[in-house]
Amino acid sequence: MEGTERKKIIKKVLQVVFPLLLGLFILVWVYRDFNFQRVGEVLTGGMDYGWIALSLVFGVFANLFRGWRWKLALEPLNEHPKMANCVYAIFISYASNLVIPRVGEVSRCGVLSKYDGVSFSKSLGTVVSERMIDTLCVGLITGLVLVSQMPVFATFFAETGTNVSRYAEVLTSGHFYLIVVCALAALLLVFFLIRNVALFAKLKGILHNVWQGIVALKDIKQIPIYIMYTIGIWVCYFLEFYLTFYAFGFSAHLGLSAGLVMFVVGTLAVIVPTPNGAGPWHFAVMTMMVLYGVRKEDAGIFALLVHGIQTFLLILLGIYGLLALPFINKTK
Repeated sequence: MEGTERKKIIKKVLQVVFPLLLGLFILVWVYRDFNFQRVGEVLTGGMDYGWIALSLVFGVFANLFRGWRWKLALEPLNEHPKMANCVYAIFISYASNLVIPRVGEVSRCGVLSKYDGVSFSKSLGTVVSERMIDTLCVGLITGLVLVSQMPVFATFFAETGTNVSRYAEVLTSGHFYLIVVCALAALLLVFFLIRNVALFAKLKGILHNVWQGIVALKDIKQIPIYIMYTIGIWVCYFLEFYLTFYAFGFSAHLGLSAGLVMFVVGTLAVIVPTPNGAGPWHFAVMTMMVLYGVRKEDAGIFALLVHGIQTFLLILLGIYGLLALPFINKTK
């Protein structure tokens, strides 16, 4: 028993420590020889906080749309949680992901189970279907941007050492090995998620309920509203990122196409299991900004500040959700 407990403790520690160390390693590598004094200068006089505040408004609305959409997905299962609980559960889930990547998908189901008596396994199924829809959206957006901006992506692959016709350069490219590490980490995360979900379903006998939650998508009565919420989520995500361009003099000239390219690359980078994509997101966005003519130091400042501010928003929303839930459910 002691050996089993020790293994469980080690596993839990690794779930927290590995993503943090991976993100920290990539950040240190990306920001080696970086002049951090410039960050302070930009914060005190080189950043338009009005544009930052406007971008964060869209960040909040993205989470609101996600909570409202989740409530619609639960209705065919005869589960009717409070709208506010759905939203606050989303707030908490994204804050939880900053500690242990992807644990938020489970924690949000636990919130509705606690406060509204929603079946944990059924709600988990709706989360799975939600992730399938989001993957489809990312795929469509990525496909459209790839087709319209193919020369830019070709340059990106060449700059990062992933041009298949340049094998010698690939083997000596630090960028290439960074991408390999990120890809392996993402695959490792997928493996453990599948393994843990399968084991959990087997032990608890909830596989049928999870499947019910997944297929409930076809029984949603208000499909147009569900689609509208889905579009709203991704439009808000994009605007949360794109509007930050106008907060800095060195990025204000970048157009919509550049914003779409960087949004897609950043979204794909977040798949890597680090807190809010820290490290891979910085690397991807900085690389693309340099390709669009932004100085490397300025690109580093942009990535560092924008990611930091958006992460801080997730923390604030998570704290607000934790405080608000007991208050609005004090009769339970």
